[in-house]
Amino acid sequence: MSKVLSSIVDKFDLREERIGEVSLGAVIKHSRDWNLARESTLSSGLAPETPAFDIQQACGTSLSAAIIIGAKISTGLIDVGIAGGTDTISDLPIVYSEAYRSILIESARGKTLAQKIKPWLDIRLRHFKPIYPSVIEPRTNLSMGESMEQTAKQWQLTRKDLDAFALESHSKAARSQAEGFYDDLIVGYKGLVNDNNVRADTSMKQLAKLKPVFDLSEHGTITAGNSTPLTDGASAVLLATEKWARERGLPILAYMTHSRTTAVDFVNQEGLLMAPAYAVSDILKEATLTLQDFDYYEIHEAFSAQILATLKAWECKNFCSTRLGRDAPLGRIDLQKLNVKGGSVAIGHPFAATGARILGTLAKLLHQKGSGRGLASICTAGGMGITAILEAS
Repeated sequence: MSKVLSSIVDKFDLREERIGEVSLGAVIKHSRDWNLARESTLSSGLAPETPAFDIQQACGTSLSAAIIIGAKISTGLIDVGIAGGTDTISDLPIVYSEAYRSILIESARGKTLAQKIKPWLDIRLRHFKPIYPSVIEPRTNLSMGESMEQTAKQWQLTRKDLDAFALESHSKAARSQAEGFYDDLIVGYKGLVNDNNVRADTSMKQLAKLKPVFDLSEHGTITAGNSTPLTDGASAVLLATEKWARERGLPILAYMTHSRTTAVDFVNQEGLLMAPAYAVSDILKEATLTLQDFDYYEIHEAFSAQILATLKAWECKNFCSTRLGRDAPLGRIDLQKLNVKGGSVAIGHPFAATGARILGTLAKLLHQKGSGRGLASICTAGGMGITAILEAS
């Protein structure tokens, strides 16, 4: 995370400058990283007097951070801030059972040598069995993928549909990498200068060979190929008032004009990752726009099934009437405007970093076009959806 922050500091000449605030987060982190945002800020080159705070809202963490920083800017609390997120799936915090932790704590509390040794007499081999982090929902005891299989069946999505969407994501991402679109958005780290999950040579035939991961029967649709991989990464965006940016001669790529966060009852009523369908409906009402009033749609591809189910929901008269309280369906979008530079299925999903990545991509697209409007949307664990609208400067 510090590497990404320092690149922003260097790019915008902020070294030793005190800015309003920094908001960062991680979904899975070690206990030693309890003050992640502040420690990363202290290593970034910003003035030590720059305050920072941690945030965590699952997959939408860095988008939520950007919304909070943007709200503070719009209300005049600060002039400028940085929002971002990071996750490192290759460095997972692995813990042990409650029984083993109790032994450690009791031993540490011992006043005498005998008191420190006595708890260890109860140690057994089973105590050394590690507990790995998981994406199981405590309320349903289902993994995100298992929940998504249910949604895929509910919306009658086929394996072929999911694989075709995944192939398109990889094709667009590979093409964008070759064209250099991401060159000024990516900060190289330890020799890596591109997202290395993108499969330029994949095909429907190769994707079809992969076995379902969650529903192992012949009815399973979700595979490693049509799901986003959990990866390492970090991202951040600089937000500021127009005055602050212009005084420093900095380019304004886009304006964040609206945002919305929604949650659904995924235990009793709705699919775990369907909240964006509701959040987008709400934000459209707030902005008095239609679903078709956008030049670009950047929607997080947690699973191919998640996006395809959401698109079908927006076209469904019954869903829009009974669930969204609308007189008519939101309708369909032009798929040529959806994740035009590839999405999370191809690029990967370092949990907390995805939101800022999407914002950066969308802002650049709008700036290159010189006009227009973009919609960003992210589904999250816990049945939440986070959305934002950007407009070209």
